[in-house]
Amino acid sequence: MRDAYHEELDSIGEGLVEMARLVGSAIGRATTAILDADLKLAENVIAADEKVDDLQRDLEARAIALLARQQPVATDLRIVVTSLRMSADLERSGDLAQHVAKLSRLRFPETAVPQDLHATILEMGQLAQRLMAKAAEVIITKDVDLALQLEQDDDAMDMLHRTLFQHLMDDRWKHGIETAVDVTLLGRYYERFADHAVSVAKRVVYLVTGEHADEIAPPTAVEGA
Repeated sequence: MRDAYHEELDSIGEGLVEMARLVGSAIGRATTAILDADLKLAENVIAADEKVDDLQRDLEARAIALLARQQPVATDLRIVVTSLRMSADLERSGDLAQHVAKLSRLRFPETAVPQDLHATILEMGQLAQRLMAKAAEVIITKDVDLALQLEQDDDAMDMLHRTLFQHLMDDRWKHGIETAVDVTLLGRYYERFADHAVSVAKRVVYLVTGEHADEIAPPTAVEGA
């Protein structure tokens, strides 16, 4: 019975990794769709989000069943509760990738992104994908140091987000109000996606240590102390 119980715990972790990989791929493909005005790819991303939702519902059901049947305590309880929270972060990340794809579909056959902002949006999409890939690695390895690095990595996304706003506030902006709204929304989607990746990593820190990530000094801070 205990072997089956721990196999189920491991299976929940594997489900989280699969969710993270799916939403990481989704944000990458959604970025391509919006930059290339690729309607077929956008529709593919939108439809694929159902698989992420299904995984989240299945994982939630299994976690709740474990709580009811096994009444876990200590570390095992942390695993189950933290997994539920991570699955919610990952499901929301999938929704954000879908939002990017839906904006691409809305503006087709035009693109929502002006040519002079293509590089910035591309960089945001690539960074979002890398952050989620690192979050998946953290779930697998339970590497606290790597998890703590994600918040520092997220600083680059915040900087890109500020770059978008600098363009929007520039007196030379010539793309109109509708495009300004589109770019504002896109910036928010990518920023929130990155925040969810960081949140997943922080939850792994809590799972492993029993402490919240904000209470632990990041590796670079320790080295420089």
